Amino acid sequence: MIALAGRTVILTGASGGIGAALCDALIAAQARVVAIGRDEARLAALARKYPEGQLLPLAADLGSDRDRDRVIAEAAALRPTPSVLILAHAQSAFGLFEEQSDAQLRALIETNLTAPLGLIHGMLPMLKRHEQAAVVAIGSTFGSLAFPGFAAYSATKFGLRGLIEGLAREYADTGLRFQFLSPRATRTGFNTSAVDALNRELKVAQDDPADVAAQLVEAIAQGRRRLQIGWPEKLFARVNGAWPGLVDRSLRPQLSLVRKHARS
Repeated sequence: MIALAGRTVILTGASGGIGAALCDALIAAQARVVAIGRDEARLAALARKYPEGQLLPLAADLGSDRDRDRVIAEAAALRPTPSVLILAHAQSAFGLFEEQSDAQLRALIETNLTAPLGLIHGMLPMLKRHEQAAVVAIGSTFGSLAFPGFAAYSATKFGLRGLIEGLAREYADTGLRFQFLSPRATRTGFNTSAVDALNRELKVAQDDPADVAAQLVEAIAQGRRRLQIGWPEKLFARVNGAWPGLVDRSLRPQLSLVRKHARS
């Protein structure tokens, strides 16, 4: 267990759908949130929702080495220093792999994998100084179950999961925890209209961001190393790990729908 009250939490992707809901849940748990995002105006509006000093907005592009270094430097100057890092930022990439450009793929890897690597690496020294600390990656069902139309996106989420699992084992004898917590489809602007249309045709359940955030914050406080939200997604993720051929066969009939919406 880790009590969030009184802790300073670094939250990336704070102005997104799940990120903004996480701000609500973390501040309700009496944490102080350093909210990181690209949109300065949206972050400022977010900060105005809360008592002064509860949410500190910090506009930064985590795909930039310079901005990552600035975030790490500003975090180190805070008192108390952050003891929880939540990586909730991501770039979406629905589309057929052969139709995605090299530039799109590089940007996807930079945002979803390289940026978390750099931020975790830079913040490790200050996190290790706390008796209890946590690095939390907000993953995706596609980090355990690669899906057609999301091949490149799934690759970045699989990579992020591998990073967090490896670090959890590397620091298993310390007070620093690493957690990979995975929402399923959530009703936010992260989904394009094409993704929403595909989800409707496939009858994919979508969760409310506030409900997702509540489950994530509970899992952080409990110290759960892994969480997959939703059923049957939880089952499919496990089946894919043990018997991937079953998932191959179940997804094949959906290819025509995926291709239709990926090209729309």
